[in-house]
Amino acid sequence: MTRDAWKEIRESLLEGIDTGQLPPGTRLPTEPELCRGFGAGRHSVRRAILALAVEGRLSVEQGRGTFVRSEPRINYPIGKRTRFRHALGEQGHVGTGETLATETTTADERIAAALGLSVGANVHRLLRRGLADGVPVNLGLSFHAADRFPDMAVRRAQGHSVTDIYRDYGIVDYFRAQTMILARRAGSEEARLLGQHPDHPVMVVTKIDVDPQGKPIGFSEAIWSALRVQFAIASLDDVATGVIPGAEHD
Repeated sequence: MTRDAWKEIRESLLEGIDTGQLPPGTRLPTEPELCRGFGAGRHSVRRAILALAVEGRLSVEQGRGTFVRSEPRINYPIGKRTRFRHALGEQGHVGTGETLATETTTADERIAAALGLSVGANVHRLLRRGLADGVPVNLGLSFHAADRFPDMAVRRAQGHSVTDIYRDYGIVDYFRAQTMILARRAGSEEARLLGQHPDHPVMVVTKIDVDPQGKPIGFSEAIWSALRVQFAIASLDDVATGVIPGAEHD
């Protein structure tokens, strides 16, 4: 092949994707197989794959392989009430979560302000991973006041939902008071835990949950795979009636 072999490989793969010869979800051959098929070196194959991955046409998933990217398969609603498992269940997906790390630490200025606590107050810090049908879709870092929810970390590690834990503390309902969303490139560890290429983007969703009296009860920052999820923002009417379900790692 020519000196620009990677461009020829990219164009060939792109043609296969655009014509449907490589439909969404197709797993590409391994790198050695692609090298033999195109008569090219590994550098050219890797550069072509990386280019298509950055363009969003391929998904390089660590430990699984390289796949033709599908359209986001999950429309995740963001509204007044947010319940992760409920939102996925309504679309026919099974939502699960797993605790990756827990610790009791002290609140810095940012966490204290979000939860209405004093700087230095004890808080539970939990890192969890949310999955849809067994595929990682987000990483969630959450904070809760340790004096208000003393067994939060233990019960979350045991698989109890946030909703059930809140209810046991007399909080029968809770709402999303504030949501902020930004996009950025995934960090190397984030990409590993999400099973995606480091050059793929993620969406960072920061939210504050409050009880019916408006008092903050939880603060979280969830990192979502932008290749697997797209957000549906509730309309004002939906928010008013509370019909849009949807909470990270419920």
